[in-house]
Amino acid sequence: MASWYLGKIRYQKEDEAGSLKTTNEAYLVDAVSYTESEARLYSQIVTGASDFSVMSISKMRLADLFTYETGEQWFKVKVIYFSVDERSGKEKKVVNYMLINADGIHQALERMTDSLKTMLIPYEITDINLTPILDVFPYSADEEQEEEIPANLRPLSEVLAERSTPTSEDNQ
Repeated sequence: MASWYLGKIRYQKEDEAGSLKTTNEAYLVDAVSYTESEARLYSQIVTGASDFSVMSISKMRLADLFTYETGEQWFKVKVIYFSVDERSGKEKKVVNYMLINADGIHQALERMTDSLKTMLIPYEITDINLTPILDVFPYSADEEQEEEIPANLRPLSEVLAERSTPTSEDNQ
């Protein structure tokens, strides 16, 4: 299960008039810890400014994330599921938050309804809120590529084999 962290960065950007303006941006990162989320933010963010700083990182509780090819804005959707407690027989509410990208609130509602149409238990979409999130960085196995071994290093087996073979100097 993904652990989502909301990272907020700040940097200085030059506007059309030539003056510096402080810009704040928010990004969502899938990571295992605060430290990894900060490292991923530094490696993923390209602001056009060489100097930016991570201002805050907070854990974001999300049950699911729905990504579509189109959609510039990210919406946080509150979905309430209704389930029956097997012991007491009482109906209980389970609140989940989901994130979906869309071009507007109506499209977000349509996409969320379409994504949840296969649900077998009753649910209700109660809130849809626009978030300041600019981009989402899910975990990717491609990011864990092995580092290249520097040319000046050799495998230990080669070094040991070289030491065990007699050289011409040893025979004299």
